[in-house]
Amino acid sequence: MQKKGVLYVVATPIGNLDDWSPRAVATLKAVSVVAAEDTRHSGRLLQHFNIPTRLVAVHDHNEAGRVQGLLDQLGRGDDIALISDAGTPLISDPGYRLVAAAQSAGLRVVPVPGACAAIAALSAAGLPSDRFIFEGFLPAKTAGRCERLRQLAGETRTLMFYEAPHRIVECLQDMLAVLGGERRIVLARELTKTFETVRQYSLTEMLAWVSADPDQQRGEIVLVLEGLPEAVGEQDWLEVDRVLGILLEELPVKQAAALAAGITGLKKNALYERALGLKG
Repeated sequence: MQKKGVLYVVATPIGNLDDWSPRAVATLKAVSVVAAEDTRHSGRLLQHFNIPTRLVAVHDHNEAGRVQGLLDQLGRGDDIALISDAGTPLISDPGYRLVAAAQSAGLRVVPVPGACAAIAALSAAGLPSDRFIFEGFLPAKTAGRCERLRQLAGETRTLMFYEAPHRIVECLQDMLAVLGGERRIVLARELTKTFETVRQYSLTEMLAWVSADPDQQRGEIVLVLEGLPEAVGEQDWLEVDRVLGILLEELPVKQAAALAAGITGLKKNALYERALGLKG
């Protein structure tokens, strides 16, 4: 019986070429074909690493028509690597149809992990990372964007979004209007590149900062947004009061509340009122 080929899903660098693993380079050299989102862009990457493998285009507009031909190649025993322009394929990029079809056909699909902008941003955000959701791009128009944000307003997990630079100010304006100004948000921009920026502010502060600095309205952007804090039970408040009591022995009310907010993840205003009660 003829041996079937393997579909490798290979992550590529999101900026810094030193992030590409030797395994990824070796895989692309070994396969028969590299299926790429943009062959011109990926061609330069392969050339830099002296990878001579043939490229074929697989993008949003032609993926459905390409799938069967690639499956036929895999069925004949050819190994294929799937890559996107940057980062991990299928994360807001093409490739789902091909991977789903390969799985349905009983073919082996092997991930070759590497850079992913969303996970890189989350790792440096300083927001809860034990539970999170990735939303990709919000709708481009204000009405659709606000509607989606209203649907997510009660989500307690950390939320991650990609956003286009020319929409970042409008996006932050809509987040502020729907979610209020206190939620913490991280802007992670141009990750692994020369002008990398990772900054955490409240939504009010973030909108003011980005609006005032055109440089923050350029490049590849990931937004990491604090989820809605879960309700605090009576037992939890006992622990909060214990923490506040210790801090109030050494600090003024405002500083104690701010530090307690960093420790507990609760809102600074609520802790300030709590601290005033304890102090009184």
